[in-house]
Amino acid sequence: MEYRRLGRTDIDVSVICLGTMTWGQQNTQEEAFEQLDYATANEVNFIDTAEMYPVPAMEETFTATETIIGNWLEKRGRRDDLVIATKIVGPADRFPYVRGGPRLTRGQIFEAIDASLGRLKTDYVDLYQLHWPDRNSNFFSKLGYTHEPDEEFTPIEESLEALDELVKAGKVRHIGLSNESPWGLMKFLELAEKNGWPRVVSVQNPYSLLTRQYEVGLAECSIREDAGLLAYSPLGGGALSGKYLGGARPEGARSSVWPQYFGRYLTENGVKATEAYVKLARDNGLDPAQMALAYVNSRPFLTSNIIGATSMEQLKSNIGSANITLSDSVLEEIENIHQVYTYPCP
Repeated sequence: MEYRRLGRTDIDVSVICLGTMTWGQQNTQEEAFEQLDYATANEVNFIDTAEMYPVPAMEETFTATETIIGNWLEKRGRRDDLVIATKIVGPADRFPYVRGGPRLTRGQIFEAIDASLGRLKTDYVDLYQLHWPDRNSNFFSKLGYTHEPDEEFTPIEESLEALDELVKAGKVRHIGLSNESPWGLMKFLELAEKNGWPRVVSVQNPYSLLTRQYEVGLAECSIREDAGLLAYSPLGGGALSGKYLGGARPEGARSSVWPQYFGRYLTENGVKATEAYVKLARDNGLDPAQMALAYVNSRPFLTSNIIGATSMEQLKSNIGSANITLSDSVLEEIENIHQVYTYPCP
């Protein structure tokens, strides 16, 4: 397993990060324990979760994933040799049951971290992330930005100063952003330098063969500012495995169960791009999913690739992608396909 430095910290994380958003909904606690046991036995030391998991978030399952991880940590006694990351929910009208409507205010950040620590059964998290901005921005399938001059949002200064207090209290070691823009990352870094507040060490955004817009502005920021990408949905919701091609909808798969949430990877151009990538993989004797993951692993701005699985077969294949190096000819063909199908699934 390859390890990479998390920002400007003294922490090295595995290039494969174990994603957990299916636990408590598509996966039982027993299945989650099996995944954790296998991943950690195969040198994965990085686990990512969030207070809103499992996904899609629902009031009856909200926070279940953190609870499962906490139960495993308590049973296995593995806390000190693992890097645990979680997130606080950003504002969303569909979550009125979260603190009366989630915001990234000082009070809500304090309340959220204490609740997460309780569920995780730990005194601290290694990485605490803002799940998405409090302000309007172009995240969640938006390529373009539409400005709202009269919007009201929690000042970044308030959120960042609260995170500083958590770091000083020992509840959080480092901070990160998620679903963030280049402006947002640079603003957090500017304010941190100006005020002596903690520096953002990572950005968790979508990135895959179908979703490469991170490269446009954030890739340079990641490299120059040592705030690397934690790539989520590196298989485009499983689409890049090829399992949805030909109109197939496997029983139990996310896009089969919740097409309204994961259908963005099954657009007309998304399907055409996926067909091309799957053919490329098979023509070169590669598993399509492993090729897609190996491509993400190879990016110079990547810190860790967040994989997720609902079966042990998927998990073993995904972790195995860390051992695959793509040839120059395959990488060249990937770029050729990208020129035809550019950002088909933002």
